[in-house]
Amino acid sequence: MSDIPAIRRQLNIKAGIVKRLHKDNVTYQKETEQQKQKLDKFIAQGAEDWDIKNGTRMLEESNKMVNDSATRLGKATGELRDLIVAAKKIEELSQAEELVKAQEILEQASV
Repeated sequence: MSDIPAIRRQLNIKAGIVKRLHKDNVTYQKETEQQKQKLDKFIAQGAEDWDIKNGTRMLEESNKMVNDSATRLGKATGELRDLIVAAKKIEELSQAEELVKAQEILEQASV
C-alpha cells in the first residue's frame, strides 16, 4: 500500500514549485525584452560607451536568468509529470483534487 497522504503532499509541493518557476520564467523573459529595448534605445541615441556596455551586460545577465529558470522549470515539470503518472495508477488518487490541480498547473507551464 502506498503512502497516499505523502503522495498528495508531494503533488501539492511539486505543483507549487512548477507554478512559481513558470511565473519566474515569464518575468525574466519580460525583463529581457525590456533590457533589449533599453539597449536599442541607447544605441539609437548614440549614448556613451559605458551606458552601452552596461546595457549589454544587463541584457546578458537577463538572458542567463531566462536560461537558468527554463532549465529549472524543465526539471520541475518532468518531476511533476512523473509524479502525476504514478498517482494516476493509484485508484484512490485517480480523481483527487490535488491530482487535478497538479495537471492544470502542468498544462499551464507547458504552454
